[in-house]
Amino acid sequence: GDAARAAGRPLLGCHGTGPRQYQRLLPMCSTVGNIVMPSTSDTLPPLAPSLYRAVWRWHFYAGLLVLPFLIWLAVTGAAYLFQKDIDGWFHRDLLGVPATSAGQGAQPHGRIVAAALAAHPGAQWFRYTPAPDGAHSANVGVALPGGERRAVYVDPATARVLGELPERGTLMWTVRQLHSLKYFGPVARGFMEMAAGWALVLVATGFYLWWPRGAGAVRRGGVVTVRGRPGQRLFWRDLHAVTGVGVGLVLAFLALTGLPWSVLWGSQVNAWANGQNFGYPAGVRVQLPLSGERLADAAHVPWTLQQARVPGNPHEGHEGHGSTAPVADEPLLGTPLSVDAAMAVIARLGLAPGYTVTPPRGARGVFSASAYPEDLARQRVVHIDRYSGAVLLDQGYADYGPAGQALEWGINVHLGQQFGAPNQWVLLGACAAIVLLCVSGAVAWWKRRPHGSGLGVPPLPARPEVLAGLTAILALGGVVLPLVGASLLVVLASDLWWQRRRAA
Repeated sequence: GDAARAAGRPLLGCHGTGPRQYQRLLPMCSTVGNIVMPSTSDTLPPLAPSLYRAVWRWHFYAGLLVLPFLIWLAVTGAAYLFQKDIDGWFHRDLLGVPATSAGQGAQPHGRIVAAALAAHPGAQWFRYTPAPDGAHSANVGVALPGGERRAVYVDPATARVLGELPERGTLMWTVRQLHSLKYFGPVARGFMEMAAGWALVLVATGFYLWWPRGAGAVRRGGVVTVRGRPGQRLFWRDLHAVTGVGVGLVLAFLALTGLPWSVLWGSQVNAWANGQNFGYPAGVRVQLPLSGERLADAAHVPWTLQQARVPGNPHEGHEGHGSTAPVADEPLLGTPLSVDAAMAVIARLGLAPGYTVTPPRGARGVFSASAYPEDLARQRVVHIDRYSGAVLLDQGYADYGPAGQALEWGINVHLGQQFGAPNQWVLLGACAAIVLLCVSGAVAWWKRRPHGSGLGVPPLPARPEVLAGLTAILALGGVVLPLVGASLLVVLASDLWWQRRRAA
């Protein structure tokens, strides 16, 4: 009788009870043969079946929400793992130099920047990436008078312009924009943030459903082995379970380490971590030092501006560490350093090849150089005075707080950079497994779905309070991830509407 009640089936053999009496007596009776007797056990159905159904129900909804996004993330993320190799081949005419220039000495940095500006009269440079070696080109970011930004590639040996692209117009930057859905605007990025949060729910509930129960559960299959044939639902269910337990922790890690890029939660975390000793200390990304004296020491200004501090270069995180174009209409405080003089100071500091330099923005701005190589230990941000060349700030990974170091380490692993080629190939295998996980789950659902109408939502548990308790736990997570919380409310409203419709 307890098993029948837990499964939601009517008890056979309860004589002498009409429909209303039957409903009233059902929680209180058990059957022995054909005789109705008062139950001597707990009057409530068992907890375990109800909890399993509640977890299964939310696992289904989480999968319904995120499976298409997970496939998208896995495919685009797998491509971006090899961004240097792919871009190096696809843009070889821009990123590389002619064979006649390879290995030759480089022209002065000022001449390279001037060559890029000569290709666009009236433009100003806002970013400069010197050639990392003799086989690659230098990259100069120029802002055109109309506001458009271009990346101009220059042969460092001859200062000849090799070509140009829109700023961040390489193939892999496009893939990166597609990966986060940034290409489609903030609303689409919100869906991606929601998917990352629900992926964590998917992993947690999936592990609970997979967990072996009872003696011999492992030997029966569906835990570490796959039963049945491809034409059977059992095969796809087992394949989904086994794949999920193999890649689940990696999926959760990728979801967590991808959240710092998200449109809402990520921006709040970065605001919390920037300028703090436990994250990124002041000067690395915010509260940059300023050059020279007060503005009033070199220019006649109104009294209200005599103590004004003009901000330096605002940074943009890992996606650029750039600044806007220099402000040309502010009075200078002295004789500023030339590009070559500033680059000489930066070169003596020994930043990792591939670093980027941004020019001062305004009379109190600073020259900034940032290096974010694959080796975390060589991450570095440097600011130098635009007039004297004095080093105003020089900080690297070792200077970050625990939160900053954790964020940077997670990002490096997420990008496949921290452990070199093994990092790339492990994540490539994980991306392939995530696609298989999504496909096998979708096929298993398709074979289980009811014929006709309906999504095949798992049945409600016999104890509604169990589902309510699990939903409350998910709601707590929705407070931490607001977009997940908003989607949770939508799912709850839809589920309640569907239950009432079926009851009617």
